Amino acid sequence: MPDFAKLRERMVRRQIEARGLNSPTILDAFRNVPREDFVSAGSASAAYEDHPLPIEAGQTISQPYMVALMIAAAEIGPNDRVLEIGTGSGYAAAVISRIAAEVIGIERQPRLVKVARERMRARFKNVAIFEGDGTLGWPDAAPFDAIIAAASGSHVPQVLIDQLAPGGRLVMPVGGPGRVQDLLKITKRVDGTVVQENLGGVRFVPLIGEEGWQEG
Repeated sequence: MPDFAKLRERMVRRQIEARGLNSPTILDAFRNVPREDFVSAGSASAAYEDHPLPIEAGQTISQPYMVALMIAAAEIGPNDRVLEIGTGSGYAAAVISRIAAEVIGIERQPRLVKVARERMRARFKNVAIFEGDGTLGWPDAAPFDAIIAAASGSHVPQVLIDQLAPGGRLVMPVGGPGRVQDLLKITKRVDGTVVQENLGGVRFVPLIGEEGWQEG
């Protein structure tokens, strides 16, 4: 059996801290979430490798560094309410829960909703997972201080910007499937206008939904 605690610490230091993401809050959050619990059973031994891994329902879990980069870009703080779009197996939501006050995750795959809820129940009590179209956000719980999308949309939906609190930040990749996409950060000013930053090229699975790509 691998020494997961040792592998987790090495991942934090080599994959995240060594790449310039050195916030103690973020590093400690990654130290406190066992990634091996959020990948498919056959991939547990590879849980701390520096790349995405398969999870249930034929989906993938993001590279740890990319999760850390998006959390850092969203400037998530201890009093924040956060919406995560494309929750998958729940790993990123669990990490965010160690930083933020409350996390709401939206996932379109029923099987992933079920397994993510089961994983959250025991240890991550400030996380709620819902089944739905993430491109529409979750207006019943808005506004949010931060929104993170773990899949690449065709554009930044206005409905998500509308669900940001004044001063809120939205981080999501935008671009077509199978190509390099732009990781964008949208900051909503108090007057409702926005500032957009391009954080660089990334590769994510497509964000499917009414305000994203169409399935099939």
